[in-house]
Amino acid sequence: MKHEEKYCPRCKTAFECKVGSIQLCQCADIKLDNEELEYIRDLYENCLCASCMKELKTEFHNRNYQDKLKNILGVFYRSPKNQK
Repeated sequence: MKHEEKYCPRCKTAFECKVGSIQLCQCADIKLDNEELEYIRDLYENCLCASCMKELKTEFHNRNYQDKLKNILGVFYRSPKNQK
């Protein structure tokens, strides 16, 4: 079965999408819960490369952690330097 070559909309890297053989696809090793999946779907409509999926999973958890800190610390909270 021929697979589709796609370009990651986030990093522009080419990858082979194996939607017809999803268990063999590069994304199959990335385990996402429903919240992580929703976060990524809100940002991108198309397939991403495995590397970007991992980075966005981490980004999701970092943002949640920062939000929790902000709620706990209130006016004493300071955003990390690399975050807006």
